[in-house]
Amino acid sequence: MTFNELDIIEPILRAVDEEGYTNPTPVQEQAIPIVLKGKDIIGCAQTGTGKTAAFAIPILQLLHNKINPQWKKRFIKAVIITPTRELAIQIGESFSTYGKYTQPKHAVIFGGVGQKPQTDALKNGVDILIATPGRLLDLINQGFVNLAKIDIFVLDEADRMLDMGFIHDIKKVIQVLPKKRHSLFFSATMPKEILKLANTIVYKPDYVDIAPERLTADAVEQSLYYIDKSKKKNLLIHLLEEVNYFSVLVFTRTKHGANNLARMLCKAGIKADAIHGNKSQSARQKALQNFKSGKLHVLVATDIASRGIDIDELALVVNFDIPNEPETYVHRIGRTGRAGLSGLAISFCSQDEIPYVKDINKLTGNQIPVIDEHPFVPENGRFKTSEHSKTKNPPNPRKNQYKRNFRKKLK
Repeated sequence: MTFNELDIIEPILRAVDEEGYTNPTPVQEQAIPIVLKGKDIIGCAQTGTGKTAAFAIPILQLLHNKINPQWKKRFIKAVIITPTRELAIQIGESFSTYGKYTQPKHAVIFGGVGQKPQTDALKNGVDILIATPGRLLDLINQGFVNLAKIDIFVLDEADRMLDMGFIHDIKKVIQVLPKKRHSLFFSATMPKEILKLANTIVYKPDYVDIAPERLTADAVEQSLYYIDKSKKKNLLIHLLEEVNYFSVLVFTRTKHGANNLARMLCKAGIKADAIHGNKSQSARQKALQNFKSGKLHVLVATDIASRGIDIDELALVVNFDIPNEPETYVHRIGRTGRAGLSGLAISFCSQDEIPYVKDINKLTGNQIPVIDEHPFVPENGRFKTSEHSKTKNPPNPRKNQYKRNFRKKLK
């Protein structure tokens, strides 16, 4: 199927064609017709499958047909709530891309920055508002945002909302929405808590479930390195120096750990920066822009800050720390292998993180392949092998083969 077969209006088709898109992804193919019919929807599809376009395109079309450009007063007709600043900005960019030849105007609001540019945009009138929960409620309470005339309500990345503690904010927003509305609910995973939340939002929805038999994308080649915690930094530098690295996203568990790791990489001559919730929005945007443009080769991120990092040609994701929630692993490695391209995801597992790996394997139904030959193989416990002595730098008779294999993966 092509976008031409989805009854999409010419202005949007023209914008989509300019982006080089011909065929919709499965979630777009199924969701767009449902939304265009005005039906509520619950959509479940893994990260990187094009969920944003699945709601942005039909919203733009529905509002384009209703808007008179001569109107002096414009009311917010659609609101999209998403968990992080980066993701809100990314969604705003998608509306700009697909809607550049259409009538609707949009604005993006989020916390961590001064509100005046955002409130000025609202005063000028917008049709579509993309927002994070906290700033949205703040501006509602200040009287800058009125959702009484909302036609369309979208909750995006719903599973992350629960992880980040936004559930109470979302319920407060729902209370000020009109009872009669068009509701779109999208999530990468659908645990019981998410379904419970969905039932408070949608009315007689159609369901779109594109979750594959395997939660992790086939395009992402995964590998696991068992290693002592104190040697993780050494292994990371070693891997980055072994290849002509470019565009590597590294996940840590804490903000402090992200800062330390970024500084350590810079000292080793590797262009790196950190992105996390304690950094200002301008610093986060600068780091992200430098990463996308290639000025930075490595971006170290916490999970919350990583939402919205959408780079088609991201070569490598590194789980420096194994996440304690298996669903988070799926989201992390979904940052690579996007837009039909292949990707590589490697994970460093210390002794105390073994239970997390077991949970990941159970969730995905697959065992992450283990790389048991590298210069920093643990010397104690279950990872000890007969070919490694107890010297500080154990010999590795197959080291050259290991290097060739790793280089080959990133070509």
